[in-house]
Amino acid sequence: MLLAALAIPLGLDLYMPVPEANPITREKVALGRRLFFDRRLSRDRSVSCSSCHDPRRAFSTAQPVATGVFGRQGRRNAPALINRGYGRLFFWDGRVPALEEQVLKPIQDPNEMDLTLEEASARVKLDAAMIARALASYVRSILSGDSPYDRFLNGDRKALTPVEQLGLQLFRGKGNCTACHVGPNFSDEKLHNTGVAFRNGALEDPGGGKGNFKTPMLRESARTAPYMHDGSLATLEEVVEFYSEGGRANPGLDPEIRPLRFTPEEKRGLAAFLRSLNGQLREGWR
Repeated sequence: MLLAALAIPLGLDLYMPVPEANPITREKVALGRRLFFDRRLSRDRSVSCSSCHDPRRAFSTAQPVATGVFGRQGRRNAPALINRGYGRLFFWDGRVPALEEQVLKPIQDPNEMDLTLEEASARVKLDAAMIARALASYVRSILSGDSPYDRFLNGDRKALTPVEQLGLQLFRGKGNCTACHVGPNFSDEKLHNTGVAFRNGALEDPGGGKGNFKTPMLRESARTAPYMHDGSLATLEEVVEFYSEGGRANPGLDPEIRPLRFTPEEKRGLAAFLRSLNGQLREGWR
């Protein structure tokens, strides 16, 4: 495993882990960017990776669940592709451990792009391994940092407003949000059951097993609505309310999820803090 320094301040000195078999190069990032926007990688040439991961929305989608070729609907929300080079698990159910594997799955999914790897390779005249290496390299270049929170963490006491500072205190204290949303990307990269998938006495989606879904990172979250694996919560205020009420009770509920009964002022503070995690967003070679 190589370590690559990438040109964006995240508030901490971070080095991204990069597979030795796929070192980041200017050429591969540029190729990956072209492939990311290339509609030839979908059967009816109607969608590209960017259709569900819109750069104008911090590489997320406004739709609750992904829409692919021929208007087919997926099962889950398309997660934002921010700082995923630091990720350890991919997809909401955590079924893939490496970006080089993850980037090929939407191409092959019949509800997303619906091509075999052989068909995709023929269309863009690249073998599947190069498609994977290039797309993964480009995704690693999508970075967010230098948010008001980062500047506050680095000593600028005026970077966060009093309401945002209250939210930070609650995030670390009463809310215990850091039990799962930990580290520079605010994700433990693990799976948890918050009850989102439990309705009418049953799990609508088992996720990674027993209703567990990967903790999403929170950077740029004000730009990436709707929220949760199914896009069922439309605003940050709804997310805060969901956790204030203790998620949704079910047999597999994570022990860290419990009623918190935030006051109206505390709810405003938490939503304001989450918005303070918007920062500089960069993609491509710098």
